[in-house]
Amino acid sequence: MDSKKRLAIAIAITCLIVAAIFASFGRSLFFVQIPSITLADVNEGGDASGSSGVQDGDQYWQVAVTPETVQSIVATLSRPDSYYRELTVEALWSGGSYASPVQYWEDGGWAHTRQVLASGAVRHDLTGPETAYYWYEGSTAWGTFPADERSSDLAQHIPTYETVLELDPESITGAGYELRGSLPCVYVEVQEESGALERYWVSTDSGLLISAERELNGALVYRMTAYSQIQAPCPATASFALPDGQVLHTPA
Repeated sequence: MDSKKRLAIAIAITCLIVAAIFASFGRSLFFVQIPSITLADVNEGGDASGSSGVQDGDQYWQVAVTPETVQSIVATLSRPDSYYRELTVEALWSGGSYASPVQYWEDGGWAHTRQVLASGAVRHDLTGPETAYYWYEGSTAWGTFPADERSSDLAQHIPTYETVLELDPESITGAGYELRGSLPCVYVEVQEESGALERYWVSTDSGLLISAERELNGALVYRMTAYSQIQAPCPATASFALPDGQVLHTPA
């Protein structure tokens, strides 16, 4: 495949991912942590150990998640302000799909995203409190644009975190506790007026979005998964530097 065709495919896939995110997931959000939740058993009838409310040695109380209570529960979760993780973002269409591996570092209000595009090019996004920088691996040139609270999430091509709290409660068609991968999560399912179906899984441990999906006309068009172990705080070896070596932030 020649370079022009690869570039065209990369642009089309990128547009598809961005369109899916903006169409379905909207604006950004930060969650707040809740240490007083223990997971209800995903299977009816209680968990395998027979526990029915309080974990031994800890004051953790079981909280029922329903379409009526899920927003208040999500509002109590918080993601760490210093961490590293890996995720995969997939765009799916009739007859094809593409999965983009993404690495993400965050510390002290700065975020660094590294992702492999469909063309094979590797893009870096370095987001600060006011300015976002982007460049392609192997180049010493970079571009900038104004940053806001949405920028680091959008750089990863993931739904922004205000979505669940800003939902119309009447659009929430399902909620509960589920394991996603091996991670316990609060699950939310939303039916849009357009007919699109959205699903979110938010970790009860880290407060991070672990997975998200979007369906159109019964077909999956977007999926994000982040099942790998989260490193918190962010590794001291993480780089928040421009491609010319200029360091904009150093992890504590």
